[in-house]
Amino acid sequence: MQLAVLNAGGRDAEQHFPDGAGVPDDRVHAPVNYHAYAACTRGGFFRDVDRVPDSADAVLVLLRSNLKPALAAVRALRQRGKAVAISWKESGQHQVAQQLDDADTLARFREVCALAGRALSSTSELVALYRDAGATEVEFIPTPYPIGDPRWDFSVPLESRRGIFIGTREWDVPARNHASALLHSGGLGVPVTAFNEDGRAGQKKLAAIGCGQLRVIEGRLPYTEYLREMAKCRVVFQCDASAVPGQVAGDALLCGMPCIGGNSAVEQVAFGDLPGLDQLLRDDAAWHGSVAASQARAAKSLGHASVAARLEAFFGGSRQ
Repeated sequence: MQLAVLNAGGRDAEQHFPDGAGVPDDRVHAPVNYHAYAACTRGGFFRDVDRVPDSADAVLVLLRSNLKPALAAVRALRQRGKAVAISWKESGQHQVAQQLDDADTLARFREVCALAGRALSSTSELVALYRDAGATEVEFIPTPYPIGDPRWDFSVPLESRRGIFIGTREWDVPARNHASALLHSGGLGVPVTAFNEDGRAGQKKLAAIGCGQLRVIEGRLPYTEYLREMAKCRVVFQCDASAVPGQVAGDALLCGMPCIGGNSAVEQVAFGDLPGLDQLLRDDAAWHGSVAASQARAAKSLGHASVAARLEAFFGGSRQ
C-alpha cells in the first residue's frame, strides 16, 4: 500500500519516498513525524490535493488551525473514491487545545471528523477526542522510524559519549518543563548539552541555571548534524509532559541511546521500564541493556515494516 500524506495549503514541499527513508539528505525533509507515514509505505507528502496521484491507495489529511483547506480536501478525495483519514499536524495535547479554542474551529473539526469517518492518532491521548468529535474508526499508530536501516544509524560507541542531551528547548510552554530538565541535569555533575534558540534571553536563562558543565549549541542545525550532536551524549533527558508523538525519542533511537523523562508516544512504546537517569549515566551494563531493549521494542512496533502493515490494515476496511 502507498499512502499519500496531504498538508493542504501547507508550506512543506512535495516529496516522494520511492526508496522508503532514503539516504539522509538535509536538503529535503527528513522521514520523521508525518512524513514518516508516507516514507514507510513508499508514498509521498503533498500540499495540493490535485497533486495526490491516482496510484495512492489512501490519503492522510493533516489538520491545522484553519480547517477549511482540510475540509475541502477530504470532500475532493472522497469524490475521487479515495480512502481518507484525518490527523492533527500539531498533536501535542496543549497544541490541540489551543487550536480548538475557537467556536468555528470546533464546529469544523466535528464536521471533518464526520466527513472523513476515520482518524489516525499519532498519540494514544487523542483517540477519544477524535471519537467524541464524530470519527467512527480511530486508531493510535505511532510515527515510524527507519530502525535497522544502516543509512539512518547515527550511533557511536559508548566510550565516545559523555553526559546528558536535553531534549526540550521551549521555555514558554509549561508542559515542556524545560527549566526542570535543565535544573535536574545541572546538579548531577556530568556534562550537559542544550540548544538555545532564544538569543540573549535564552543565554541569560541558561546562565541562571548554574550548570558548570553546560554546553550550549546556538540556533538550529541541519537534521543530520543535530543527530550527530545528540549521539555525542550518553542519555537524552527531558521532562516533557505534553503528550507529543515523540520525535526527540525517535531521534534517540536513530542515535542508539536511551531517552527518558517524558511521556511522548515513542517514549512509551520504546523506552518503557528503563533504569533511572543516574544509573544510565554511571552503569555501562545498564546502558547497554537499555539500548538493546529499546531497539528491539522499536523494531517491533515503530519500524517501517511494522507500521506499514498497520497502516494497510487500518485503511483496508475504510468506507469509500
